[in-house]
Amino acid sequence: MPSHSSSPVTLPVKRSDSEPFRLSFVCTGNICRSPMADVVFRRMVREAGLDDRIAVRSSGTGSWHLGEGADPRTVAALKVRGFDGSSHIAAQFAADEFAELDLILALDRSHLAALRALAPDDSATERIRLLRDFDPKPGDGEVPDPYYGEDARFGEVLAMIERSCAGLLTAVTHTIGASVR
Repeated sequence: MPSHSSSPVTLPVKRSDSEPFRLSFVCTGNICRSPMADVVFRRMVREAGLDDRIAVRSSGTGSWHLGEGADPRTVAALKVRGFDGSSHIAAQFAADEFAELDLILALDRSHLAALRALAPDDSATERIRLLRDFDPKPGDGEVPDPYYGEDARFGEVLAMIERSCAGLLTAVTHTIGASVR
């Protein structure tokens, strides 16, 4: 669904009523975009009083930065907006995570394709979405990679992620039947 649609994005049915709704943000190396989304969405979940109902994590499609912290420009952009990204440790998405996750959020179409290629079945594929599908502002559906750009690009990407995460929180709370405080 395009990111500028006025109708809400339909999410897959939660896998288990006894478990939290589990989601993961996925980008390339898990040092820029997905850590931003992870940090932003965790705070939104906590502020909504839903940390016991929604579990959040992030990873990358590749192993280039395994075990490293977030890119210093990511940490700086988050800090400017009042977030703390200093404790992030990069991880790689593994196919066995599909069994645990209710929703997998790709940050761009290359991640979407990589995740679909890893998906073990149609049920897993149906749980993959682009994060920008939840952005109320029109766009091309992708969160651009700021890694090779100017430092200011990290702040622009973070703004996109914040808007998208707000829309995502609305969709997830609707799916799990929760209200935001």
